[in-house]
Amino acid sequence: MTVKILAASLVFTMSAITAAHAAPPVRLDQFGAWGAFSYKSDGGTSCYILSTPTTQMPANVDHGDNFFMIAHPSGKDYVPEAMVGYDLRLGAPMTAVIGGKTFAMFTQDRHGWVQNEADQPSMIQALKSGDKLELHATSKRGTATSYSYSLSGITAALKRISACN
Repeated sequence: MTVKILAASLVFTMSAITAAHAAPPVRLDQFGAWGAFSYKSDGGTSCYILSTPTTQMPANVDHGDNFFMIAHPSGKDYVPEAMVGYDLRLGAPMTAVIGGKTFAMFTQDRHGWVQNEADQPSMIQALKSGDKLELHATSKRGTATSYSYSLSGITAALKRISACN
């Protein structure tokens, strides 16, 4: 899982910024299921945490590489994001369930973000106090998919990147 997380961090960073303007990501630490990373670009230092799912359903389909990350760009608010290894159905909702709370997410291509930006702090609090994140999405082909993420270590990982600037 550690190699997969590091590979994902490289993919994320390189797709978010150009190689000419940024250094590769640096692994800050590992906290349970969550890795903490930073990278420098012309805009300063940005940090994020990243995890891979513990389960993927249905078991008989190729899910590709899937990740849930929380960015902390240049010390601004936390930004949760789901990244999946396949194209998502245009206009289909994605939901994140943490404990008894459900968060609607909008999707584009292979990514999902909290639909209402004002709900991001509530989602972060739920992630800190929960033990599992369940993510539900629909592929472009119409396959209903779900992913479970362990929240072990997420509070420590968020604390580690909280001073990122």
